[in-house]
Amino acid sequence: MRAPEESASVLAVDDSRVTLEVLERTLKGWGYRVFTAPGVEEALRVLAQTHVDLVITDFKMPGSTGLELVRHVRENCEDTEVIMVTGYASVAGAVAAVKTGAEEYLAKPFTDIELQSAVLRSLEKLRLRRAGRNEPAADFGGRYGLRGLSPEIKRVLQLVEKAAHTSATVLITGESGTGKELVARAIHYTGPRASAPFVAVNCGGIPEGLLESELFGHMKGAFTGATESRAGFFQAADGGTIFLDEISETSLTMQVKLLRVLEDKQVLMVGSTKPRLVDVRIIAATNKDLPDILKKGVFREDLFYRLNVVAVHLPPLRERGEDVLVLARHFVAKLAAEAGRKPPDFSDQALQVLLHYNWPGNVRELQNVIQRLVVMTEGDVIDVHDLPTLLRFSALKQSSGGRTLADVESEHIRLVLAEVNGNKTKAAEILGIDRKTLREKLKEPPSES
Repeated sequence: MRAPEESASVLAVDDSRVTLEVLERTLKGWGYRVFTAPGVEEALRVLAQTHVDLVITDFKMPGSTGLELVRHVRENCEDTEVIMVTGYASVAGAVAAVKTGAEEYLAKPFTDIELQSAVLRSLEKLRLRRAGRNEPAADFGGRYGLRGLSPEIKRVLQLVEKAAHTSATVLITGESGTGKELVARAIHYTGPRASAPFVAVNCGGIPEGLLESELFGHMKGAFTGATESRAGFFQAADGGTIFLDEISETSLTMQVKLLRVLEDKQVLMVGSTKPRLVDVRIIAATNKDLPDILKKGVFREDLFYRLNVVAVHLPPLRERGEDVLVLARHFVAKLAAEAGRKPPDFSDQALQVLLHYNWPGNVRELQNVIQRLVVMTEGDVIDVHDLPTLLRFSALKQSSGGRTLADVESEHIRLVLAEVNGNKTKAAEILGIDRKTLREKLKEPPSES
């Protein structure tokens, strides 16, 4: 990992000397300024004397617990993120940590990659929150990764900024990979709830039989295996925002219960008869056409109107024109920095392929392609032959409409030559022609008619 340009400060708190030494050595190796403390009391002294960007604290320690430290940080250190680490991992502990104010929760033993990911996510959240206070609205897009110059994305940015400063329910729609969770996080971290929890729930990824318990919690003995009472995601998000992704995957029965939460601001834990008040902003998202599934009777109309107070539709990447190139350059710079290498440039031909490809996986697919290119490309320039085969030839197919046969043939020959690094013998074999014919075709200008 490359050292940050502006080294962040990290306070590691653990009663194990060995763990502290490992954390200190690892974090310093990544370029951070590191403070250590063997307990909460010592950690409080560090926090009183110096500003710290991130606290990484153990859960169970002699004397005061990590939860008490998290609570102190949340109440007294506005510009500090918290990661909770514990060897006693449990869902209840995670919910308690998140509810108290820890943005990340790591179970021991964890890998360097897991720690690195948690640290990067936490510091990015901190950066976004600071940016939301200090940067002008005109630079809103770049701060949240919602980059682009197209009119479509500018309209999205305007809606996001307006939504951030209201308490209204938001419904985000768009194809998979367009950045719906990114938009939800931008709304949360720009608004007045920025210092409170943001809890993302993939409704389609939780079995129907468990979804109610996961969202609302359950009482001890509510069902077989419920050996203790446990709060749900709504309680964990109390004071903040809950993001219900793929809301269209919920059953009609669950939709009724979600509607009750929206109307009454109360949740009823499974096995309980007493509802509990929660102060949670709801942002929902779906990649489905909700008006269409309303007609099919698989989504409640009243819930749709409750969710659709502020509607944000994310356009597919193929409709955003040269935003593809803006995003490609951004991802190259970001991923190359993470890999500790100089960002490679794109050849003009490679940029044309990126621009003409259909991007069925949208921004997520683009980011994955760029990550592969940063890892696999050894030179300073990404050329056509470096791109995935499917992308190259799909883009050629998309861009061939209205062109002459000679134009298409010439483009195909250039792509094949690029694939074999200019080796005319190999190119001729692939094309099924001899070298003489290939040379002649390379000399011929496109015919005019």
